[in-house]
Order: sequence, then C-alpha cells, then structure tokens
Amino acid sequence: MAASVLLVATVAYADTDDEKSGVKRRQQGILTGMPFMAHVSERAYVDDAGRRMYFAKPPARIVSLAPSITEMLFAMEAGDQLVGVTDFCDYPPEASKKPKVGYSNPNMELLVALQPDLVVAPNDFLKPDIIAKLEQLKIPVFILGDKNVEGIFVHIQTLGRIVGRSQKADAVAMQLRQQVAAVQQRIHGMTPVRMLYVLNSQPLITVGPGSFIDQLIGMAGGINIAAKSATPYPRLSLEAVLQEDPEVLVFPVGKAEGISESEQQTWRQWSTMTAVKRNRLHQISADWLNRPGPRIAKGLESLANILHPDSSPDSRTER
Repeated sequence: MAASVLLVATVAYADTDDEKSGVKRRQQGILTGMPFMAHVSERAYVDDAGRRMYFAKPPARIVSLAPSITEMLFAMEAGDQLVGVTDFCDYPPEASKKPKVGYSNPNMELLVALQPDLVVAPNDFLKPDIIAKLEQLKIPVFILGDKNVEGIFVHIQTLGRIVGRSQKADAVAMQLRQQVAAVQQRIHGMTPVRMLYVLNSQPLITVGPGSFIDQLIGMAGGINIAAKSATPYPRLSLEAVLQEDPEVLVFPVGKAEGISESEQQTWRQWSTMTAVKRNRLHQISADWLNRPGPRIAKGLESLANILHPDSSPDSRTER
C-alpha cells in the first residue's frame, strides 16, 4: 500500500483557557485517522503491539502501568510528567509519592480522573479489554514488550523522543550499553556455568527463550538449564531440574516480589544437586533483574559476579 494512503492514529493535544476562571484546561487526546506523510515521521511511533501513533507534541500527563516504565521516565528526568503509577512503583523514592492506579487491572475511575495524555503499559500484563476501554475514552496507550535486552534500551530512547527528553534518554541508553559491554568483556573466555533462575517456587517457574532474563543469563556467562523450553516463562518439574543438575541456583529477592528465605532453604534437601553440594545458592535483587528498565545493567553485573566471582573487580559476590 502506498505510503500516502497509510493511516496512523493521531494524538492531538491542546490547552484551552477558561475565560471565566482563567484556569487552563487540557482537552482530551483525540484519535483521528490521517495520511501518514514523511514530514510527520519523526513524531510517528509504532509500539510493540504494532499500533502506530503520532504525537503532535510531548504529552504532559503520563500514567505508567509498570515499575520498569516508571524507572525509565525518571531516569530521563521526565518524572514531573508522571501523574500516575502502579502500586509496585517504588523507585526512585519519588515514585512512591505519585497517585496509584493499580497494576494489571488498574482502577479505571482513578486513571481517567488523572486526565492522562498518554498511558504507557507493558505488553504482558495489561488486559485487552483495558486497552479497548482506554481507547474508547480517547486516551492513547503505548505498549512496550520485554523480549530482549537491546529492546529495553530502544524503549528508553523511544520514550525519550515521545516525551521530549530525547537527549537525556539517549545518554542513559548509551551508558547502559557501555556497562553491559564492560561486563561481557570482563567474563569473556570464561567457562559458562549451568544455572537455574527460580522465578517462583510453587509451582516452579523459571525463564526460557524469548525472555530478556534468559538472554541476560547468557550475557552473564551462564547456561540456562531451561534453554530448551518452548515458552519464555516455563514451568519445570523437579525431576527435570535434577536431571539438568544446575551448578548454581539464583533466587530473586525484594520487597514486592521474590523467593522467601525459607523457600530457598528447602532446595538444600536435594543434596545430589551440584549447586547444593557446592553451596552455590545465591540471592539477587528482583528489582534489578526482573524489571526491564534502567537498572538492568546492575542486574547483569550482579549475576555475572554470582556466576564468575573471580571475575568481579573486588572478587566479591553481590548479594
């Protein structure tokens, strides 16, 4: 189809002055069809759900529906544009002070009352009916997926352009790429270590191909024992784990999510497992590794130090 007849979702924003009160009121975003022309391409974006949007100007009122997205926006110094976040958005500390709208099933009444110009949401948790409802209310939704590490950096840069913080976002993405490259260079040539990442204990859920954490395991010098799984977040049987015999067990820990100390200790009963015999059961910050945001480089470094403790600058595993 010719470019001149392609239709894009256009998001128009405007401020109007209330003549009686003198108070500026923001009009709701309006989605209309318009021809996609080359001269608007710099402001046209395609999200990870394949939906194209055009922003006439940077949105001033943003609602984030994932902790990782909130961290991205704060990292590019766009925190003042955030008017709503999830119940789990706790970093940086300023995020905790923002109005809360829920998480995978947000409170629509609260969300709409915040009058957002834009809602940024994760691809995995937001229900289709929520997206449909927001679009019906003329509130644009930009969807982000989290399939690979480079995609995280691209998301930061894309959001930076959308919200008018491109220069800062590009700098953040560049710094993260440099940190990742430094970790990979440090462990280059080291023998990979078989490991299991225990995302959940009961049932036992881990990470597999198609998840960014699976990619991080390889980048940190590990071999994911669930690498043959058919899904990004597979369930494993204990028999399968014992057969693969991981050398290292890694447990995410944190305030909002993670594996409890008591659940971690139950793994010690499997005394034939190499990880147990070598006492290589380790904790890692769930916020660093599980959130596909700007702290992912810290997560990679921490994981590399766990798998290859002799490679760390001070030869000390981060906890």
